[in-house]
Amino acid sequence: MSASSSSRLYASIQLRRNRGLAGLYLVVAAFLVLYALLFPGILSIGGFSKFTQNWFPLALVTMAQALLMLNGGITLAIGPLVSLGAVIAATTMEGALGVPGGILAVSLAGLSIGAVIGAIVTYLRLPAIIVTLAGSFIIGGVALILLPRPGGFIPDWLSTMLAGHTPVAFLLLVVILVLWKAFFLATPLGLGIYAAGDNPVGAFRSGVPIERVKVAAFALSGLLAALTGLFVAAQTGSGDPVIGTPFTLNSIAAAVLGGVGFLGGKGTMRGAICGSLLLSVMINVMFFLGFPPVAQYVAQGLIIVGAVAVPELLGQWRARR
Repeated sequence: MSASSSSRLYASIQLRRNRGLAGLYLVVAAFLVLYALLFPGILSIGGFSKFTQNWFPLALVTMAQALLMLNGGITLAIGPLVSLGAVIAATTMEGALGVPGGILAVSLAGLSIGAVIGAIVTYLRLPAIIVTLAGSFIIGGVALILLPRPGGFIPDWLSTMLAGHTPVAFLLLVVILVLWKAFFLATPLGLGIYAAGDNPVGAFRSGVPIERVKVAAFALSGLLAALTGLFVAAQTGSGDPVIGTPFTLNSIAAAVLGGVGFLGGKGTMRGAICGSLLLSVMINVMFFLGFPPVAQYVAQGLIIVGAVAVPELLGQWRARR
């Protein structure tokens, strides 16, 4: 795929993908203002650091989920991959290779597992939701075999650096987004992920290697999920074989809130990140307003249904005019 053809493919789909983001930004800004009024401590360095540390894992898994949704897929294995990443980090960092070896082991595990799942989905033509559901059970079982109960070893300095009183998590997120926008989207692979999700036939005719792009998307998604587990392990100071369970549905919810469609060709990564921020802030606001946990779940569900239904209803209304 030539650079010129890939650039034209990317440019042709951006206008539609960016529709509705202005409204999303306004909603996020409103919730942030409300949160700051309810909890003025967020305006301090320590408060901001803690908030971003809680938001960062959700942002990463939302990126992992959005990568596949933009490409027309989905994964139910994100939560177990987060748990496996945490377990691998906690069981390898005490070894001879230390923290670098642990980070390498987590990264290789995420990449390889994601690539294997992607290859099964792509080359065997199996539904992604079925393959990733089966994979979630296998990955979760491996995590429990490696570490049957919470434990392991995470160096104190790593926990302090990533989850201390400085906004390192926010800086890491900024770096990831800059790399995504400035470098990854400038490559044929990055452009191919968008193009293949929007119009697979057109992308194939333009020279996009559809199958390789899909496998690469799964591999990168697995890498982000596993690295999320490493960060969560640093937060808690240990590995937990089931700590990633809530992230599967939360990643889907955040991506949907950010305007990412289930069938590909709709949404942007910045929208997905904003969706994760909205979900994170929304949970905190409901907590400070005194919502009981059950009511928080109900409110989240209603908001997510509304986020999906309202754009569809508006689209049908415009089509009738």
